[in-house]
Amino acid sequence: MWNTGTFVWKNESIIKAYEKYLPEMAEVFEEGAVYFCTDKEAEFLVKAYSFIRNVSIDHGILEKSNEVFVVLGAFGWSDLGSWQNLYDISEKDNNNNSVKGKAMLYETSDCFINMPPNKLVVVQGLKDYLISDSGDVLLICKLDANSKYKEYVTDAKKIGENFI
Repeated sequence: MWNTGTFVWKNESIIKAYEKYLPEMAEVFEEGAVYFCTDKEAEFLVKAYSFIRNVSIDHGILEKSNEVFVVLGAFGWSDLGSWQNLYDISEKDNNNNSVKGKAMLYETSDCFINMPPNKLVVVQGLKDYLISDSGDVLLICKLDANSKYKEYVTDAKKIGENFI
């Protein structure tokens, strides 16, 4: 089994779980209920999130509750948490390249290329590479470097807050 991060609950059930397992968080949001669905909601949420601790729903509620159930399913879901996963499900050309954007490819195969529509990339002689241009950062690395992507993003952020 795999946790897809897809959760289903009734509003009253999740509110009760917050009250039981994360009462300080429930209290902050309960006090702001008057702002929900108003033009002050966004302002309230920014302020509220500055007061609460950063905890995932997995750690804060799901791991503590005995009212969590697993539903088995076979619905074509894929963890698109990596470039490799995205490449795997993408449409490919005759050389097994997945190309989003404009590209001229020579002696290139098994690559995932993700370019903005206004930029042309010319690639020669690569196999199993990721080339992705996010505007501020051009990433070129081995496609199967899943464990390294986070390191690359962290290092790029150290260079400048405008990146990534």
